[in-house]
Amino acid sequence: MLWCALYLPDLALQVFTRGRSDSTPLAVLGPRPRQRVVAACPAAVACGVEPALGRAGALALAPGLLLVDRDPRLERAALVEIASWATRFTPSISLDTSAVLLEVEASLRLFGGLPPLCDAILGGLGELGFDGCLAVAPNPLAARWLARFAPGSLICEGSALEVAIDALPLAALADGCGLNGTTLELLSGVGAGSLGDVRRLPRSGLARRQARQVIDLLDRACGHTPDPRPWFAPPERHASRLPLPAPTDQVDSLLFALRRLLGGLSGWLEARHGGLEAFTLVLEHERNRHGAETRIEIILGALCRDMARCQLLAREHLSRLPLVAPVEALRLEADSPRLLAPPATDLFDHDNSRQADPGLLLATLKARLGDDAVRCLAVHSDHRPERAWRHHAPLQGPPSIPADRPAPPPRPLWLLALPRPIAQPAPETLLAGPERVESGWWDGDEADVCRDYFVARRSDHSLVWIFRERRAPHGWFLHGYFA
Repeated sequence: MLWCALYLPDLALQVFTRGRSDSTPLAVLGPRPRQRVVAACPAAVACGVEPALGRAGALALAPGLLLVDRDPRLERAALVEIASWATRFTPSISLDTSAVLLEVEASLRLFGGLPPLCDAILGGLGELGFDGCLAVAPNPLAARWLARFAPGSLICEGSALEVAIDALPLAALADGCGLNGTTLELLSGVGAGSLGDVRRLPRSGLARRQARQVIDLLDRACGHTPDPRPWFAPPERHASRLPLPAPTDQVDSLLFALRRLLGGLSGWLEARHGGLEAFTLVLEHERNRHGAETRIEIILGALCRDMARCQLLAREHLSRLPLVAPVEALRLEADSPRLLAPPATDLFDHDNSRQADPGLLLATLKARLGDDAVRCLAVHSDHRPERAWRHHAPLQGPPSIPADRPAPPPRPLWLLALPRPIAQPAPETLLAGPERVESGWWDGDEADVCRDYFVARRSDHSLVWIFRERRAPHGWFLHGYFA
């Protein structure tokens, strides 16, 4: 087996900074009552804000500093989001503290080898808004240690693994393993400065000094004993949330944050070889001003997983949507992905030969103008011309027409909104007819028609559709023009 460890050293900070497009100084505070800085962005570090600094001291150094409380639940949710996205590379994933572990041996051929696979993982992680360290080793514990203390290590053989483990500092034993500080002090007191020094110590002596856990950790890291891990089960429904460092009503800032969420959605869909026809964007408004949230249903117009298309349609919705209050967090919800067929290409396929996408055009118009502003026409089973059509939603199919229905007589493309009175035509100008239409008595007097329709030629040789009322006073009317 071959494990790739993705370690996020600044996860407590990045869950807040991944949605920012500006460089305002920001720091994360620890638990109350004595709140201390646990992480700070580069802009805050440049102002002198460092970990372990108190709240008052941090504000004294940087008066414009944004301070947020650490949120372990948000960090856990970020790890789950990263793991769900990482299923595009392998289905065998395990979660660890501040790390995601991927078993990638079966994926090497698909991605062209180990270096291209690692580049794809780090590049995709950056699109999600996270910065991480990566390392590869034959077992998960060694991969985690190397990702933190020797990032970039790519070790595929056991012989090189022991050499790499021996070079790691003593602090690796306490990384996500629950080893207490007393044991580390004991090892340091006997002169051990690296894991290689610990491995050279007599095992019997370590066991007598209650350091049995150290022996077990080193055996797992070197591959001498198994290191079983619980597998991560990706959720069937995608739901991700991104809090903003400060409430905003700027569309560009919201779109920047949305792009981070769409990266996770893309990986979730790619792992399922599926696409979506719609997803929901939820805007959580500032709590102390407005308790509601705004839900935006974004229709894609076709089954796809094109995140550029999602971003475009989201921009159209956000540009015309009046916000009731500044937004403090975004949520992205999607479910029921459907299997997406690969695009049809041939040997001579190129950009100029691709057909236009009418679904994207209709979805863009609906997002820009509103759902009620874009409609399509469909025929309706009614003999009255003015009632023989209906509106229907453009991204839905029109009502079905029975296959055995006889074809109607010729109808003009241009039908007047109201029939126009005309003089009685000469008999020689009538080319076809009469076609009797007598219907609508069940809809009331105004909708009840009783007419004889004719196709006629006018003096300018144009073809028109006219009718004669069968009821008194038997007037003649122009109802439409043929092309």
